[in-house]
Amino acid sequence: MRIAVTGSIATDHLMTFPGRFTDQLMPDQLAQVSLSFLVDELQIRRGGVAANICFGMGSLGQPSLLVGSVGDDFDDYRSWLERHGVDTASVHVSELHHTARFLCTTDQDQNQIASFYTGAMSEAREIELGPVAARVGGLDLVLVSPNDPDAMLRHSDECRSRGIPFAADPSQQLARMDGAAVRRLVDGAAYLFTNEYEKALAEEKTGWSDAEVLARVGVRVTTLGAKGAVIDRAGQEGVHVPAVAVGNVVDPTGGGDAFRAGFLSGVAWGLPLERAAQIGCLIAAHVLETPGGQEYSFTKAGFLARLADSYGQDAADEVEPHVKAA
Repeated sequence: MRIAVTGSIATDHLMTFPGRFTDQLMPDQLAQVSLSFLVDELQIRRGGVAANICFGMGSLGQPSLLVGSVGDDFDDYRSWLERHGVDTASVHVSELHHTARFLCTTDQDQNQIASFYTGAMSEAREIELGPVAARVGGLDLVLVSPNDPDAMLRHSDECRSRGIPFAADPSQQLARMDGAAVRRLVDGAAYLFTNEYEKALAEEKTGWSDAEVLARVGVRVTTLGAKGAVIDRAGQEGVHVPAVAVGNVVDPTGGGDAFRAGFLSGVAWGLPLERAAQIGCLIAAHVLETPGGQEYSFTKAGFLARLADSYGQDAADEVEPHVKAA
């Protein structure tokens, strides 16, 4: 099954301030804030929703096609992804902008001050999926994940016009999109991914009820954090998949992306949706236990053992023929 993952590709620059931001704020001077924080630590990590998802799929041995826009500073990142089984030949390289960057400083109370430079991501709206499909002999599914909003709408429109099944994953861009844009993105999706809060926000913005959303999409997957995930289809009872137990949450960044990677891999392998969600929950647990969205690793034996511990030996036996993790 050929799956194209469209969305953001970025690098994360994460810094730590040993004090408290609030101690530096003067209430009577908030109209003219000018502050500089001397940080103790800088970590540069590979990120971006689409890149995180493709990395997760590659870690399971499931090929994927990454579709997004980057700058000419992408060479090292490209090499990393290709070594993990990701096809990057359809990534657009901007002649004008750097790859998107997320810059974030966290204080000792876990308060954050952050900026996001979209950079080359703004050119993702220029990418057409037709040539991508032609290069690989057709696409079976396209994931439309957070990206330049115009790119997201273009990709979902093109999937509908070309008859390519697509999954809608509005995520962080729900806050920016108006109701008409959300309706345009979601309508006709084979899969709709949201978390619990985003589910409510999408219904509020579209004006569609829970039942009306289900009537317009094939499968709705709602992630519930530590409570796992729910799979809903029109006319059927929802299926709840509990989360995998996590001993110590190191960093939540990329957990949702990892769930999608596991879920889509299960779909590509032709497994039942409940099993696909179990794989997603297990990959998400690995991310939560490591810093960053692409710093985790596992062996096939270890992955299957933990899957069996979490969901039973039948789950591990059904997944075993497909996982190719080193």
